[in-house]
Amino acid sequence: MDAAPARIKRPFLSPLNKRRLQNFRANRRGYWSLWIFLVLFVLSLFSEFIANDKPIIASYKGEILFPVLVAYPEEKFGGFYAVTDYRDPVIQDEINANGWMIWPPVRYSYQTVNNAIPEAAPARPSWQYDATKRCNQYPKGAADPACMVGNWNWLGTDDQARDVLARVIYGFRISVLFGLILTAGSALIGVAAGAVQGYFGGWTDLLFQRFIEIWSAIPVLYLLLIVAAILPPGFFILLGLMLLFSWVALVGVVRAEFLRARNFEYVNAARALGVPNRTIMFRHLLPNA
Repeated sequence: MDAAPARIKRPFLSPLNKRRLQNFRANRRGYWSLWIFLVLFVLSLFSEFIANDKPIIASYKGEILFPVLVAYPEEKFGGFYAVTDYRDPVIQDEINANGWMIWPPVRYSYQTVNNAIPEAAPARPSWQYDATKRCNQYPKGAADPACMVGNWNWLGTDDQARDVLARVIYGFRISVLFGLILTAGSALIGVAAGAVQGYFGGWTDLLFQRFIEIWSAIPVLYLLLIVAAILPPGFFILLGLMLLFSWVALVGVVRAEFLRARNFEYVNAARALGVPNRTIMFRHLLPNA
């Protein structure tokens, strides 16, 4: 019995995409900028372990705790039944007397208010003060163990005495995730809408075009102001509002490419073989658009 023919493995990248990747690598500035951005983004995904007002891990009376992941009540440390403030010197002394704590490099979260800054907010970066001025709000001054590098505000504070570095770290993560999700969602909807218009044409294209013209005429700024006045501000609310209008920009380009290529020979051959429209659109037309 003849052996089955060996299956031909398709390359991961097409020759065209390989050339594009080589051209991108040749641009050293862009190539290394991408790697720096990716490293910063991956680090920002673990912001809670880099900048937080809670210890990453603690040991108290022989029990291992993870305050950065679990909200322990203050009652566990001999206090009241309330959320534990790990920056409280009393709580710190209690835990250190019965165990240990490992803190993040920056001991502030994005909303932590620092009441020990040496001057009125907004304050300068801590390294710009001498030891006496930097620690003048602590009970023991420069000798106070709480006035350590981990409690410094490396980029200063904002007008509400919140650490700027912590807010930059968390803000970077939110901004990048927002942009990536918005771009991916807009591309998905825009490409799908443009593909349907360009492939089917006729009344489908006509009705879609009229709808897009009406939709694009809606004043986005006023809609954002109205919704912001009604609903509480939030990540997903703003993302949904932006997504409602951002997909329109891609429709025209994709529609034009599908109108141009829908009657090519390989498309007609696929139709003659009974290939479904969805397969023709997204497996044959879209990669060649």
